[in-house]
Amino acid sequence: MIFWGETYMFERIKEDIQAVKERDPAAKSSLEIFFLYPGVKALRMYRRAHWFYNRGHFFIARWISQRAARKTGIEIHPAAKIGRRLVIDHGNGIVIGETTEIGNDVLIYQGVTLGGTGKDEGKRHPTIGNNVMISSGAKVLGPFKVGDNSRIAAGAVVLDEVPANCTVVGVPARVVRMHGERVDRPLDQIHIPDPVSQQLCSLEHQVNELKKQIQEIKGCSDEDI
Repeated sequence: MIFWGETYMFERIKEDIQAVKERDPAAKSSLEIFFLYPGVKALRMYRRAHWFYNRGHFFIARWISQRAARKTGIEIHPAAKIGRRLVIDHGNGIVIGETTEIGNDVLIYQGVTLGGTGKDEGKRHPTIGNNVMISSGAKVLGPFKVGDNSRIAAGAVVLDEVPANCTVVGVPARVVRMHGERVDRPLDQIHIPDPVSQQLCSLEHQVNELKKQIQEIKGCSDEDI
């Protein structure tokens, strides 16, 4: 079946619109999503560019992708591999590199970069698993995998592999395991644990315990320590 075959085209468009309805509470109608949502438009143009790229028409493919970038602010390399029901919310400033692979049911917010480190050859961009959320301004850089059902917090810079069912936060990003369970609140970008704060609290607790032990040994007060 050719890229713009009727069945393929309408199936993907219906999936895109339904996915946005489920993930974006601001969406009012299918017509609004189809005509006015830059993420949906960028995906339609990416699929066209990807079709040409796979058939060796590299110039046409890049021309379509660059035109999409100018119109939507979303730059997707035509060689990238993207699964079904990807939702790009707002989308301005998103960059998806050449060897990026994205699974199904992924949610990406504005300002996200799925890029390389600049020194790798071959596979140099990340592989994103299924049902992953990448929050605003996050940077995922390198040829590693982000596991299924994981969340990347806003502003995080991810430089290492992320296991499945995890949340990563910080610069550079640190993994916070969620008890091995699937994340149930995919739209919550705020209520996530802070591993740095947790570590500081742990250190403070250890210092207080050491002070108590010293007091018991020497029989002195806090002011004497």
